Amino acid sequence: MRDEQLWTDDLLESPHEAADKAGRVRRMFNAIAPRYALVNTLFSAGRDAYWRRQAVSLARVTSADDVLDVACGTGDFARAFVAAGPRSVTGSDFAHEMLVRATQEPRPRRKGASCRPLWVEGDALRLPFRAGSFSIVSCAFGVRNFHDWDVGLAEMHRVLRPGGRAVILEFSRPGNAMVRALYEVYAGRVMPVAAGWVSGDRSGAYRYLPRSVVSFVDSQEFCSRLRRMGFADAVATPLTLGIVTVYVAART
Repeated sequence: MRDEQLWTDDLLESPHEAADKAGRVRRMFNAIAPRYALVNTLFSAGRDAYWRRQAVSLARVTSADDVLDVACGTGDFARAFVAAGPRSVTGSDFAHEMLVRATQEPRPRRKGASCRPLWVEGDALRLPFRAGSFSIVSCAFGVRNFHDWDVGLAEMHRVLRPGGRAVILEFSRPGNAMVRALYEVYAGRVMPVAAGWVSGDRSGAYRYLPRSVVSFVDSQEFCSRLRRMGFADAVATPLTLGIVTVYVAART
């Protein structure tokens, strides 16, 4: 599967407009699942764990919370929530091979982390959960990969209880021009080659992923989308010079 070329130069011009984006994204993540977590850690210099911890901190988790992590991948964000001590954590993803790796990872060892994550295979645009099932819905580095961003956000809103909150961690373009230029050289030229070599991937995944960042909406537009989907009090918190942003929004 890793030898299937999914992202050509033409498709990478406007990756979010590909008519069959969902199918390509699913096959891509199935292909890169075996070394996905390793690549994330290596090419973020370990900052990915810090970003997840900060996002969980901003979620203000309590022992009464039921958490759904959408597009959970290999489960790192879900496990970060488990460590915060909620009542329950569910991870959902439509890439089967990602969930296979999620189930193989040990749960966090921390006093107060009493629940075990439940893993469910499901599409973020058609979440297999009843309305109002969760008090926190999270997503790390997944929203920009949705075939339809607004539908995905609407689904997150649907499964939240009134008063619940969405916690979304996404890559973003740094505001400082020099930092942005350096970051985009690294993400657009260095990382795709090196990550492709480490992962053994030939699908074009590590060419698509940075392109999906630079062609994603900015934080102001994303907060506007959250509000249009029914969320209130959308707040964007940039981390690491604006390379990533944490969005927290409430369901009224």
